[in-house]
Amino acid sequence: MGVRSGFHDLGFAKVDIARACRRGFPEVIYSAGKTSEDIFKIAHQLIKRKQDLLLTKLDQDKFSFLKKKIPRLKYNPRAKSAYLVQKEKVKKGLVAVICAGTSDIPVAEEAVVTLEVMGNKVLKFYDIGVAGVHRLMHHLDLIKEANVVIVVAGMEGALASLVSGLVGSPVIAVPTSCGYGASFDGLAALLAMLNSCSPGITTVNIDNGFGAGYFASLINK
Repeated sequence: MGVRSGFHDLGFAKVDIARACRRGFPEVIYSAGKTSEDIFKIAHQLIKRKQDLLLTKLDQDKFSFLKKKIPRLKYNPRAKSAYLVQKEKVKKGLVAVICAGTSDIPVAEEAVVTLEVMGNKVLKFYDIGVAGVHRLMHHLDLIKEANVVIVVAGMEGALASLVSGLVGSPVIAVPTSCGYGASFDGLAALLAMLNSCSPGITTVNIDNGFGAGYFASLINK
């Protein structure tokens, strides 16, 4: 074990301690499938180097374990994300995070946590899907002020195309696994977003709020 060429070798994990220098933000810990002890050992390597901490797909039990060892750790239960910011950042750039329905909020919140930890200003617009388009239009002037717009939607995933046709900023589409049988756990929304006729949309994976938030932050830079 030890530091080798910009990573710390724990045996079960090679912690990328140089990522903050390359990408502007430290390695993020994807927590699903990891034990609580493994997560803590990885997090400890980042904390001891004064790096910010972001953990995604973290359930309540694992957070409770980590909180005892890392008292400053904060948790957003809806996003299933934990974070520790070593030094408060001046928030720069505005990102609008939109979700189609209330069931999509957990994925939207994962994007919001990611954006805020990375130092972005965020405006949230929830439950403004295409089933009641007047709800979207009511907030359109504010949405147009954003440098980037993240659109989170399940079902048929139509909201991303609609928003992209109305704003001048880049749109990041996030399909969610919300929907009935033929939505195929988000596959229908994913394919709809990938096949959008509106230019200026990029699409991340199903339920990947983190990926959308991270990419929006890079654009904001």
